[in-house]
Amino acid sequence: MSEVKGNVIKADSEVLMHFSICLADGSAVDSSKVNNKPSKFVMGDGSLTPGFEKCLLGLKEGESQTFTLAPESAFGLSNPDNIHHIELSKFNADLPAEVGTIISFTQPDGSEIPGIIREVVAESVTVDFNHPLAGQTLTFAVDLLTVLN
Repeated sequence: MSEVKGNVIKADSEVLMHFSICLADGSAVDSSKVNNKPSKFVMGDGSLTPGFEKCLLGLKEGESQTFTLAPESAFGLSNPDNIHHIELSKFNADLPAEVGTIISFTQPDGSEIPGIIREVVAESVTVDFNHPLAGQTLTFAVDLLTVLN
């Protein structure tokens, strides 16, 4: 077995990697390999969850690794406080209330937040503002292409 040579991922490394995310049933959620566009980020910049970054620390350039994260280490648990009921009258042909649709909502401070329509009952639309992968145990597969320290 040959030893992997290359830079090791540290707390502030710049990393270029391919990744795939799968649900517990094995179905793929996302992969940078689909369009052959590796993901580039800097450790600690907030683009990855702390649990995911912790798994990457110490890995070497050229290495491939697979790891499974519980919801708490991935995208968190589903928070019932992030589920809201909105009047059906707030929706229209340009913004339809269809179950499964992800819609960007403007918050009072002007920022946008995505919400998934979970249910439409009579005049009430249930919108879930949790991350779409919240509450899921996820398997991540990474191929580290470049690590700059």
